[in-house]
Amino acid sequence: MNTAEYLRRLGLPGLLNTPPSAESLRALHIAHVERVPYEVLEIWLGRTTTVDPLESAERILRGRGGYCYHLNGAFSRLAMELGYEVTRHVGGAQMRDGEPGVSGNHLVLTARGLPSDDNPGGEWLVDLGLGDGLHEPLPLVEGTYRQGPFGYGLRPSEVAPGGWRFDHDPGGSFEGMDFGLAPADMSAFAEMHEHLSTSPESGFVRVATVQRRDASGVDILRGLKLSRLGNGSHSVTLDSARDYYAALADVFGLPLDDVPAEEKDALFGRLYDAHEDWLAGTPA
Repeated sequence: MNTAEYLRRLGLPGLLNTPPSAESLRALHIAHVERVPYEVLEIWLGRTTTVDPLESAERILRGRGGYCYHLNGAFSRLAMELGYEVTRHVGGAQMRDGEPGVSGNHLVLTARGLPSDDNPGGEWLVDLGLGDGLHEPLPLVEGTYRQGPFGYGLRPSEVAPGGWRFDHDPGGSFEGMDFGLAPADMSAFAEMHEHLSTSPESGFVRVATVQRRDASGVDILRGLKLSRLGNGSHSVTLDSARDYYAALADVFGLPLDDVPAEEKDALFGRLYDAHEDWLAGTPA
């Protein structure tokens, strides 16, 4: 991994030779969620990806993002290269109409050995892959937390013995997430990654989603609908390719320089058709 280049991508080149600390972990986390978007466009472009953290990191260095296996996988490798004690865990994100469980549809990270005034125990929940979730790490301590306009809860899990439950804000895109504390190898996520990136039942296959968290809220692009949650909440439909790709570049930092013009045309055509199908199925 090109650690120096990764840090430049995050705007934090000065952290290359600094010792691990809670303050630096927070800076890395914030920069990552603000500069590296949560996105599933590779699926809609018909491109195959794996859960290999080095592959994910290379794609991030090319100006792209990914979803939890990619974002948390790459970040875990970056943090390890910088000397952080980071552990990967199997998690399960619960949708609003679902049941809690540890299904493996989410990769979770924890870090330890980083005490701070507000977290003397030094253990942290680190998660770059929740889309509209965390802006910065949470102390791995039971309680309620506020980050910008969103409120979160952290408590012992009822479905993962000895593990933890993250409760999302009521206005968030999912109910919550559970995870156990056993360390996990990236191979534990390969089968679910295949399902999420190829199955017609997958939300990633059904809806082309892009999200970018910042201190005051989150920008969300689902299909052709661009929304802002938090400060300055609004939504608009992007009904032209020009507007869609301008939003990707300006709002999400995704100019898609790695996508040829003909692929962009085909992608927008698929997005437009999916939007029309959605409109046709929407009750009057």
